[in-house]
Amino acid sequence: MQRFRILHLTTYSFGALVRLDAHALRLRPREGHELRIESSRLLITPPARLRWHRDAEDNSVAIASFSEPAAQLLIESELVVQQYHQAPLDFLVDEEAVRFPFRYSDDDQPLLAPYRRQPGAGSSPRLAGWVADLLKPGEGIETYGLLERISAQIHSSLRYQRREEPGVQTAEQTLAVGSGSCRDFATLFMEAVRQLGLAARFVSGYLHDPAAAAATGSTHAWAEVYLPGAGWKGFDPTTGGLAGPHHMAVAVARHPEAVPPVAGSFVGPRGATLSVGVWVTRLEGSP
Repeated sequence: MQRFRILHLTTYSFGALVRLDAHALRLRPREGHELRIESSRLLITPPARLRWHRDAEDNSVAIASFSEPAAQLLIESELVVQQYHQAPLDFLVDEEAVRFPFRYSDDDQPLLAPYRRQPGAGSSPRLAGWVADLLKPGEGIETYGLLERISAQIHSSLRYQRREEPGVQTAEQTLAVGSGSCRDFATLFMEAVRQLGLAARFVSGYLHDPAAAAATGSTHAWAEVYLPGAGWKGFDPTTGGLAGPHHMAVAVARHPEAVPPVAGSFVGPRGATLSVGVWVTRLEGSP
């Protein structure tokens, strides 16, 4: 077990008093057998009334409602989490899914349908060709090996570029420009996997990077693929490997635009500026 401290600061500066509409906050990690929240603190200025709920994807969401105008909105989230996910390769896939291609069971198909390539979805020739190049004609390959190959190909052939502006590039755009952020890489991996008929979803969360522990970071993104017998397994094309003990998931969704850490609006003059800082540090006492 490892313990991490996560500090996430979000500051909106408006330049004048504005009326703040309700904001949705997705800042609390997804708890389960792999991760537990030891302590949490959420400070919002101006003061807000919080209502918590779980959305359709079982993400923890806080709705912040404001009663007074403000020239600045400060959201400070501080958590200490216990991470038990120490062996990402320690999983077994059902025998029928060990090799690609395979068919999801009749029971799983209705549940996984939203995460697979949708019937009638537009085809991207560039993406289809890119995926086809990763499969040799007549090649027999294990499912995990294929997924690992896709993740490694994104990591090695595309240039990582941190982007602060909102939004996500399409898979076609990322392949065309040859670069992208972690959000863009996760989206490309997800769409490539769906092109092969598998179920995949987008993950937003935090990553502990020991090399940058003292630097200001940002949230991280990766993707998960559903493998019968193993469940949802995370792949991080930004690092080129599996999601493991340094990844802490906050929210999952079918589409990357659905899970921003902070989402809301205001009524007032244009010209707001946004500042975000994220620090993930490993605490002393972790084995």
